Amino acid sequence: MDPNTYAPEHFLWTFADGVATITLNRPDRKNPLTFESYAELRNLFRDLVYVKPVQAVIVTGAGGNFCSGGDVHEIIGPLVQKDMAGLLDFTRMTGDLVKAVRDCPQPVIAAVDGICVGAGAIMAMAADLRIATPEAKTAFLFNRVGLAGCDMGACAMLPRIIGQGRASELLFFGRSMSAEEGERWGFYNAIVGAESLMDTAREWAGRIAAGPNFANAMTKNQLNTEWDMSLHTAIEAEAQAQAICMQTRDFERAYQAFIAREKPVFEGN
Repeated sequence: MDPNTYAPEHFLWTFADGVATITLNRPDRKNPLTFESYAELRNLFRDLVYVKPVQAVIVTGAGGNFCSGGDVHEIIGPLVQKDMAGLLDFTRMTGDLVKAVRDCPQPVIAAVDGICVGAGAIMAMAADLRIATPEAKTAFLFNRVGLAGCDMGACAMLPRIIGQGRASELLFFGRSMSAEEGERWGFYNAIVGAESLMDTAREWAGRIAAGPNFANAMTKNQLNTEWDMSLHTAIEAEAQAQAICMQTRDFERAYQAFIAREKPVFEGN
């Protein structure tokens, strides 16, 4: 895929200076997902593994909201009619989106305004960094529609971000988490005004894109793989990962820049 010519069907895409921006674009419905947009997003994040020019990704929503989750009419209604095999195909496909976001080497930033619920909250959770506006309302509201909170990795990932007790509160009650709570609990990295949301996201993404991209990808890989490692295994894994990074030209460039009292210019190799 060429990030300069990529033209998705179910969301917006822009690319500049190593930063790709995905904008969910159904503002009249607060940007819900459909079967098709789920699949297209999953396929995109899978493809990003091989797209070296993209060095950071921003995910956001149009019209003052992030994402209202699965479309009631286009997803939830049809699901009621599916048999068990069809339902499992769907839940595995949605989980594959989270896997693809976590497996792509590029750091992903969620820029969240307004409604961020259901699968939208999961997409924000799957990102590496999250920025919110004061108006952000985040809810894992699966139990409100008679479903378990264990959806798309929520029971695995959310406790690691905000703690077991707080995750249990959100998943059992399905209540909305305010932006202030989200920042205090560690879900959101920062809260900024709506007028500054995308500028802040682009500034963060730009800093990442200007960094040592091979090493950044290694950091994301280790953050993923060390979840189920013992401490001794994790330390050994990091020793090997760091030794690999020490063979890159970026490591040498940083050293030469330090000697010359200059800022290093990284090239991702």
